[in-house]
Amino acid sequence: MVAATETQNTIAFPDIEISEELVRRFDVSGPRYTSYPTADRFDYSFKEERFLPYLRERATGAANPPLSVYFHLPFCRSLCYFCACNKIITQDYGRSAEYIRYACKEMDLLAPHLGTDRRTVQLHLGGGTPTFMSQNELSMLMDATRRHFEFTPDAELGVEIDPRTVNEDTLSFLAGLGFNRCSFGVQDFDPDVQAAVNRIQPIGMVEQAVRASRDTGYESVNADLIYGLPKQTLASFERTIDEVIRLSPDRIALYNYAHLPSRFKAQRMVKSEDLPSAETRLQIFLLSTRRLLEAGYVYIGLDHFAKPGDELNRARQGNSLHRNFQGYTTRAECDLVGFGVSAIGKVGRSYNGNVRTVNAYYESLDQGRLPVERGVDLSTDDVLRREIIMILMCSMPLNFSEVGEKYGIDFERYFAAELERLRPYEEVGLMETRDGAITVTPKGRLFVRALGMVFDKYLGQPTVSTYSRLI
Repeated sequence: MVAATETQNTIAFPDIEISEELVRRFDVSGPRYTSYPTADRFDYSFKEERFLPYLRERATGAANPPLSVYFHLPFCRSLCYFCACNKIITQDYGRSAEYIRYACKEMDLLAPHLGTDRRTVQLHLGGGTPTFMSQNELSMLMDATRRHFEFTPDAELGVEIDPRTVNEDTLSFLAGLGFNRCSFGVQDFDPDVQAAVNRIQPIGMVEQAVRASRDTGYESVNADLIYGLPKQTLASFERTIDEVIRLSPDRIALYNYAHLPSRFKAQRMVKSEDLPSAETRLQIFLLSTRRLLEAGYVYIGLDHFAKPGDELNRARQGNSLHRNFQGYTTRAECDLVGFGVSAIGKVGRSYNGNVRTVNAYYESLDQGRLPVERGVDLSTDDVLRREIIMILMCSMPLNFSEVGEKYGIDFERYFAAELERLRPYEEVGLMETRDGAITVTPKGRLFVRALGMVFDKYLGQPTVSTYSRLI
């Protein structure tokens, strides 16, 4: 158990306190670094012909990393006004059957290029609402996936779940397909907030789903929360935190709502005057973090908390934590293959992103082409900076000589400017440089995104993206 302070303007981590003033000072806007370069830097001239050589290189490689597989299943029954995902709102369940057939066709087209080594340690179904799909459709998808990919005995199979779309039978069925991790979209339990974002799900509904997932044997249960939603107050969100702590999920993601109605049409349904002020958002963040720490959760990084015995925390303690497009993970660096509209993959020194519309997706596959719309070829400097950023994002020691030897550089000379820009963070104790290494301090784990940004060479270049703030 972590002791908390009695005031609301500090957060108490083990042996340290983080002041509100420090949070305000380093509350920057920037990428979340599920990749580097980030997806807004992908090149739209990167198509199938530029992606295939990376697949062939993997197919002929002697020692390949294991695979992580992602499916984007975009269908939702109703529109959540806060949502920034690529989704399709429909009541026509026949559309999902067609989509699954095309996802299987994409696997048929891509998998042979991977060669025979298709050891897979991770699978994730995201959306949209994966549980929009019928049981027959999900069975079809998983049967095809198992034909193309060889899951290791300890593979993580995770699925995002809308509690409004499942019951005990659904959760048992998913477990029978091999899923051993699930994530519930909770967001907020307050009825006024739920009405303001068009997502009504009573506490009892979520509690029943969480209980059923435990009874069915899921190894890890996650709950997603969002602060900064319309109608939220400090008092109302504290009640939500109370209920989530009572439900006791293994992991909790506490996301900051980024209101960008010019980019995401759904958010135009949110009334700007209903949004909490910046000051209220800050106080909600401070309160929520403090309450979760009081309840015994451990801060993993960015928005993520986990119980002390959870494998994410064990990985953090053992310096084996990693990060990919699904967020923090215990799995070592993998090649990621993504299927479905807007899915993103990473193979070798490349990232690739699929087309964003169903019509373009179907058209490409009907023509026998992989539906790649954009991507990037990583330079040696990109790979180097990616490794550094990921080390910092996971709060692991950054050893200058180890990285320098691996990439054939004098680290301190190569990154002289970056090391100088880190000085303000070191002066306030967010990191320290000692014995040829950077170490993120316990206090600094809250600010790892800002530390990673120091090494991002693209941040000064134009982009159409608007980044979210730390708080």
